[in-house]
Amino acid sequence: MSYVVTVTPSPAIDVSTSVARIAPFTKLRCASPQHDPGGGGINVARVVKRLGGVVTAIYPAGGTTGQRLRRLIKLERVPDLAITAMEETREDFTVFEETTSRQYRFVFPGARLSEPEWRQCLRALANVQPSPNFVVASGSLPLGVPDDFFGGVVRAAREMNAKTIVDTSGPPLRAALQEGVYLIKPNLREFQELTGVSSSDHLALVEASRRLIDKGLVELIALTLGADGALLIARDRALRADGLPIKPASVVGAGDSFVGAMTWSLAAGDSLDRAFRFGVAAGSAALLNPGTELCRSEDVQRLAAQVVVRPISGTDDAARID
Repeated sequence: MSYVVTVTPSPAIDVSTSVARIAPFTKLRCASPQHDPGGGGINVARVVKRLGGVVTAIYPAGGTTGQRLRRLIKLERVPDLAITAMEETREDFTVFEETTSRQYRFVFPGARLSEPEWRQCLRALANVQPSPNFVVASGSLPLGVPDDFFGGVVRAAREMNAKTIVDTSGPPLRAALQEGVYLIKPNLREFQELTGVSSSDHLALVEASRRLIDKGLVELIALTLGADGALLIARDRALRADGLPIKPASVVGAGDSFVGAMTWSLAAGDSLDRAFRFGVAAGSAALLNPGTELCRSEDVQRLAAQVVVRPISGTDDAARID
């Protein structure tokens, strides 16, 4: 089994609860809160660990909230390298409205990092032992961190001969791509912003992906489409998987679950189509659980058998899919 390291510059404690109905100027009686460790890379590490992978999570932690975050991560038995930060680690919260089955997500800005703090995160990655096979850089960048931070992650991973998976958006994603990334996982909106393509037609999305690949910016693009499933595009193959018919209890963490399961499968030496199947299954499995519980291993294994992966009709390389 290969070794995975995740980097999360903007971690959080995710607090989730439910209420009968959200109404203004009213004291709302909520259910007991659930607290989970959060932030893109931390969520990815939780999923890799649940599926049986070997992983370490690197992240900054500050103040009382940061101490609690570390305790929550240890409860999930995820090995970690926490960088001490001055500012208090943020808390986000999610409220599920029972009468409408609507979910409301409140996300605060990440705690500011000083230059010594974010540089220490990069040094922790460069010095991690043993050297990882995959590095996952995921989430947003907090104040104080330059857009090129994930580019620094890619450079550090390259020095260790590790493949980098990046799940972010906007300028940080563009900066990372300039360094050459193994895999990115945008959603449709993020991909359209990145490429300037307004169409959601699968062939148009494949063509736009191939332009990025041909420029040497990325090798694989896993494009998530919500209820419509996902696409996986490489230079010589293009795959699609339809979404599974699941009534969501929560949409929080579906993308992180997708990345975590796909990374775990790739680290196990699986083929691209098998890893893609596990990614779609994990993203779907996360919808079954309330709050920020993410996916469960037994649900991922069960749903993976239901995911159908097939070539995208109309691509001239369909016959080469394995």
